[in-house]
Amino acid sequence: MLFPLRNHRARLLAGIALLLPATAPVVAQVAPTAAPPVATPAAPLATPDQRRVYTTADFARFAPKTAYDMLIQVPGFTIRTSNQERGLGQASENVLINGQRIANKSGGAIDELQKVSAGNVERIEVVEAAQLGIAGLSGQVANVIVLMKNKASGQFEWKPDFRAHYARPNLFRGSVSYSGKKGPVDYTFSVKDQAGRGAYGGPVLIFDPAGTNVETRHQIIHSESDHVTMSSKFKLDGPGSSVGNLTLAYTPYWSPFHSDERRERLDGDDRQRSIVQTLAGYYVDLSGDYELTFGPGRLKLIGLRHFEHQPVVTTQLTRFDSGAPTTGLRFGRDSRIGETVGRAEYGWKAGKNDWQLSLERAFNSLDQRGGLFVLSPVGEFEEVPFPEGSGKVQEVRYEAIGTFSRPLGTKLDLQVAAGGEISRLERVDGDLPPRKFFRPKGSITLGWRPAKGWDTSIKLRRRVGQISFYDFLAQPNLSQDRENSGNPDLVPPQSWEIETEVGRELGPWGKTRLKLYAHRIEDIIDIIPIGEDGEAVGNLPNATRFGGEWTSTLLMAPIGWMGAKVDLSFGFENTSVRDPLTHEKRPISGTRDRWAKISFRHDIPGSKIAWGAAASHQHYTKSFYLTEVSRSWEGPVFADLFIEHKDLLGLTVRFTAGNLLNARHRFDRVVYEGRRERDPVAFVQKNNQLIGPIFSLSVRGNF
Repeated sequence: MLFPLRNHRARLLAGIALLLPATAPVVAQVAPTAAPPVATPAAPLATPDQRRVYTTADFARFAPKTAYDMLIQVPGFTIRTSNQERGLGQASENVLINGQRIANKSGGAIDELQKVSAGNVERIEVVEAAQLGIAGLSGQVANVIVLMKNKASGQFEWKPDFRAHYARPNLFRGSVSYSGKKGPVDYTFSVKDQAGRGAYGGPVLIFDPAGTNVETRHQIIHSESDHVTMSSKFKLDGPGSSVGNLTLAYTPYWSPFHSDERRERLDGDDRQRSIVQTLAGYYVDLSGDYELTFGPGRLKLIGLRHFEHQPVVTTQLTRFDSGAPTTGLRFGRDSRIGETVGRAEYGWKAGKNDWQLSLERAFNSLDQRGGLFVLSPVGEFEEVPFPEGSGKVQEVRYEAIGTFSRPLGTKLDLQVAAGGEISRLERVDGDLPPRKFFRPKGSITLGWRPAKGWDTSIKLRRRVGQISFYDFLAQPNLSQDRENSGNPDLVPPQSWEIETEVGRELGPWGKTRLKLYAHRIEDIIDIIPIGEDGEAVGNLPNATRFGGEWTSTLLMAPIGWMGAKVDLSFGFENTSVRDPLTHEKRPISGTRDRWAKISFRHDIPGSKIAWGAAASHQHYTKSFYLTEVSRSWEGPVFADLFIEHKDLLGLTVRFTAGNLLNARHRFDRVVYEGRRERDPVAFVQKNNQLIGPIFSLSVRGNF
């Protein structure tokens, strides 16, 4: 090796790759035969409480097939998906269906709206969250009013894509769903393949500290991912005013990964290295809720069960041109992940006041069995001891929150939530005793409508963040010659957060919105030193984060360009944490610190054709480890063009040509001989690799 490791054990650990893809779980009205003429859209209806109401007529020119197709065209509205909070917690997704949050962790309201026919949508209301009395929400919220018809209907979408280089065609991405009503029961059956294909290739240059190119790697990486979710949902109306929901989902998934490198070295010791990873697992989700009148208010009982089996095998082989024996490593990790949540919410109204009490119990667990193997001279993998790669971690948590909401006037609304959680966190098969915690949490939210067309909100929140149980166990990494040791002392971060949003209706011009936020975080998750030379995911004392985002929808009708609109989004974020080695202030590792997106759409008047374009840019800060500093990004700008036919034999068909400005995969890192605050540079790595154009097709329809 060009940069030998210090000992045999480190050599084994640095030869393992855990290149895991994300495994989170994730049309009833026939398009018109003639496109309606595109005129200046009417302003949304305003109600006495300043809700902005959009009817189906406001979206007719887009020929929507599903409720989601309508929602994404609401001017100036940015969809905020639910946070992966601890348990279910308070609402965080800013989309409701019939005034209710979708209390599950397998897609939420967005996933449900993709299965709802546009013909079943009565209207979409955009309202300030503080007016709703739903704990946890802030800013603008979209409430989609759905009235299920007795006639059953279905919708489907097929979304293949093709890359010009390296990747295999993605032929199977798509979804189909069928919904109907039988007596008091609404039902939806669906199948969805969230297939993905990714690839890039090109040179990786290695330089010594003097700047000499000592190694050139010709690398090709490609990965596949297929998550096929089969789900059934049932909604029961009655008896009386009670309502219940039951969702059953099963998702098998496959995520193979391949990396091939030809390494040409200045010293002539050329070699070939390959990494192959197999991952074929599944997860099961069961969630249900039932709401009924109880005493002076409404009682809602919610239950959730998630189970996942995630077996991963990673094999690395290095073959030498010199004829030296092939070396290799293999790591197998068989993980079983579980989450069980029970929650009760009781709400009642007393005059102008809305009250809610919630109680929740959550149990989370990870059982990982890891095995490490080294290739022997006779070509067989032999197991070596690696006890830190196996273990069981679990947490039991109880939460209680009380929420009070009321209008303080015709233009001002208040919501106050207060409570806390107690938890017991333990490494079951370790030597340390269980740790017990009490953490206060809550929020204060004000919503203000100072004048017609204006809305503003401000929210102060105390929040407890999430942690990954995988970080309690050793997780080596081959591709960057780095190992994260297990850390049984890891705790969830906590933060004080203040956020404010201001929105302005621009009449026939559209809508604009500005969000600003500042967070002070305790026990921030980062890389910390372990012993003399080790490192692990752990907690640093505190950090700060502040930023903003401006989003706007601008309609071109006032300047005579009928049917055209521009959506804009610009954001920035500044973070600061004290480095555990140098003790100097630096950004939080790997955070997105600036981004921009501009998209344009033109529905040609009097035709069934729409076309448009989009461009986006994202920039990330460096990632700071104990032995290296790196930055990974893709860009600088992704751009695409699309053309859409809204009634091709009753189907909506769109063709998109993506990455037209040749955005590339970039990765820079500086690696040190030891810890970066005391030891010299070992080498510098620079990746500049081709992604290439991406062509995609979307075919949507009803049946």
